[in-house]
Amino acid sequence: MRTPERIGFASLLALLAGCATSSLNLAPAAPNVPWTPATGSDGGIVAGTPPSKTAPRNRSYVLPSNAKAAGQLPTLPGLDKSHAYTLPELIDLAESNNPLTRVAWENARAAALATGIARAAYLPNLSASVVGAYQTGNNRVTVGGRQASHNSSLHGSISTLSVQWLLFDFGERAATVSAAEQGSVIADVGFTAVHQQLIYRVSLAYYVCMASRARVASAEKALRNARDVQAAAESRHAHEVGTIVEVAQARQGTAQAELAQVEAIGQAQDSYVALLAAMGVSPLTRIKIAPLSRRRLSPALMQPIDQIVTDALARRPDILSAYAAHQASLDRLRAAQAEFMPKVFLSVTGSYSSSTSNVSSIPGFGQSAATLDIPATHVGATVLLGVTVPIYDGGVRRALEGQARADEAGTDATLDEVRDEATREIVGAANHVRTSLSALDAADALRSAAQISFDAALDAYRNGVGSITDATRAQTALLESQNAATDAYSAALSSAATLALAAGTLGTAPE
Repeated sequence: MRTPERIGFASLLALLAGCATSSLNLAPAAPNVPWTPATGSDGGIVAGTPPSKTAPRNRSYVLPSNAKAAGQLPTLPGLDKSHAYTLPELIDLAESNNPLTRVAWENARAAALATGIARAAYLPNLSASVVGAYQTGNNRVTVGGRQASHNSSLHGSISTLSVQWLLFDFGERAATVSAAEQGSVIADVGFTAVHQQLIYRVSLAYYVCMASRARVASAEKALRNARDVQAAAESRHAHEVGTIVEVAQARQGTAQAELAQVEAIGQAQDSYVALLAAMGVSPLTRIKIAPLSRRRLSPALMQPIDQIVTDALARRPDILSAYAAHQASLDRLRAAQAEFMPKVFLSVTGSYSSSTSNVSSIPGFGQSAATLDIPATHVGATVLLGVTVPIYDGGVRRALEGQARADEAGTDATLDEVRDEATREIVGAANHVRTSLSALDAADALRSAAQISFDAALDAYRNGVGSITDATRAQTALLESQNAATDAYSAALSSAATLALAAGTLGTAPE
């Protein structure tokens, strides 16, 4: 190979090798060098060569902004900012705007359409086709000094209409349709389960939010009590009855109460954001929330645990879904077994074809040209009634049947496991309800006793028969008892909602 050829060949190889690796300039130049992306006219990042291959070491790792990527902040349509929303209204907002409910709804619709697709196997398959063709040719022949020209053309079309209908298949289509219907049941049950879970999460977040607000109210009351103790200490000191140490202790208690108030307000704000997150709406949304009305909870509201378990096992979404999945596996097993049986089918085809041939012959000078135009049509029909019998397929059908049997056994075991787990959840939730109700009664009694103790300690200190230490301790104990009562009430409501979810009865806002 000569030198110029070698140079050209090497250049070609270099060009071909650089086609793929040349895209490396789209990546950052080094692991410690900021990436400078190419931007479009709107400022958004686009694929392309960056403005500079080497970025300065002092460049920032901040990407350019793209307004289109940010989109618009989500809003709640029809939100009344002046209305205080109750728990049922908050749940309704969540069900209408949470993306999870829309996803579950679309899944249910897709499963329903899958059932329709399976049922369509009972209907005949009708198809039509039209084919057109055109052909032309020219031949020249010289014989004895004379030339002859021969032109020919052919054009035509063929139209067919075919009907294929599976008449009998030993129940394969019926089993396939039944499996698809069970899939639709699973999707519909899942849709209900999503709503139950959403109701549960919003309810618990609402209870926590209300408990946080009650803690704020308790902190505000504790701050007023601390200021009363401080005022009493300063009054005693002004009358030369108390000491400066007592004043300092009282002021310390006031500062601690102020800190507790700030922390309670922060927790209330966090719980409000958590409530919006449970609803699936933007955390920037501003919603007025109605206060939680205090109602008495009694253990007598609970049914016997055996009755709760029995009803739950027949109602819980996870059990109903597992049962439907097992039924679908049985249907798929029947469909796999039907593959070993023959199938009876009917096939009908009708056809129509038309064509026209044009032939022109021009022999030589002085002779007239001859032109032939030959049209032709054809109409046909075919009716077939047949039986197909599977003989050998390399064990594919047997393997599919084995898979179906394994799937049936697996779904049966899964159903048993779901039932056992549901029973454990229900029993645990019921025990937690009983414990939380007892804790609520104890917390209410503790709060009443702490209030009496604080009032007595403050009155005794004002009258000079008590100490500042007893007053501040009583004030702290009162705040702790109020928070304990608030948390116990919230825990009792949450445990009741948990039991309702475990029993499959949480269809609306908890009562």
